[in-house]
Amino acid sequence: MINEKAILVGVDGSHASYKATWWAANFAKHAGLMLQIVCAYSLPSYAAVSFDATYTAMGDDNAAHSDAQEILSKAKAIADEQGVEAATLIVTGDPASVFVELSRNYNLIVIGNRGKGGLAERLLGTTSSSLPAYAYCPIVVVPYTDDDGNLMHLNNTITKVAVGSDESKWGLKALDIAASFANMWGAELDVISAAPKVQGSDGDKAVMESFMEDLEVRIKPIEESYPDLKITRTVVPGNAVQALTKASYDHDVVVVGSRGRGGFTGLLLGSTSQGLIQHAVGPVYVVPRKYVEAAESRLDTVPSSPADVEPKPLESIGGVEELPVPAAQPEVVEQIDSAIDPEHKA
Repeated sequence: MINEKAILVGVDGSHASYKATWWAANFAKHAGLMLQIVCAYSLPSYAAVSFDATYTAMGDDNAAHSDAQEILSKAKAIADEQGVEAATLIVTGDPASVFVELSRNYNLIVIGNRGKGGLAERLLGTTSSSLPAYAYCPIVVVPYTDDDGNLMHLNNTITKVAVGSDESKWGLKALDIAASFANMWGAELDVISAAPKVQGSDGDKAVMESFMEDLEVRIKPIEESYPDLKITRTVVPGNAVQALTKASYDHDVVVVGSRGRGGFTGLLLGSTSQGLIQHAVGPVYVVPRKYVEAAESRLDTVPSSPADVEPKPLESIGGVEELPVPAAQPEVVEQIDSAIDPEHKA
């Protein structure tokens, strides 16, 4: 990602958010970007749903602030462990609206997803506040476990990237970003298109061939831009979300576009669904509508550039406070490392 914007990662004290921090720090290190870590809480409800670290009296802002500092110190230690420069922020108030405003200022926002409760639910769980639908920069959602509760392993090096591709401007932008992302890592790129099922084998074959021809047209400019990038093409019959969820099992990242009408939007038929985000077993890189629209307004559109959106100074975003904290002790980080991913190497 060839720009000066930082990566933002949200933490709430859950292992899922620390796992997202690890992924974000690993990526920031590879890309040469700074990491900013934000802990969000709201009163009086924070004790019930916001933090995993402690439970205290509702309305106790001092306790909430202290807990946020402790959470940030642990997350900062994870970043420090990987040699990444990290700043720390506290957000008070509604995190969904604040994160949308913060997205104007960042290259990427990373959040962990455990499927229930905490920050992830408030940013992903409702269509009215879905961050991937309304953000101004791309979002990466990092799963903590699979649907059966099995802890998912994250690789230090990204070797395989999948992208959902169609002819919409969202699908085309997702393809551009996925190609740039894969090229930066020296990874393989698998471009997946979903074709509708039709009655009869001859009709089904004709549809598949037509979709493959369209896919070749979309890939040609990518091949010209990245001549050394290894690209595979896959056309699958049926539902795009199911195909991409399946791809998450053997790819390090799955990239997808979002139209932004009420949350994650299916690629092929425009059906509203959060299925990929909720069921993927690897990180999902979502390219939001506002990001695509801003890129369209640029005369010189570079796939790896941030959206051309006017940044907002942090002091102008209500409820955001930069709060330097010391990193947690190494033994604390070691405990977190073993809890979030026993297989990964620092």
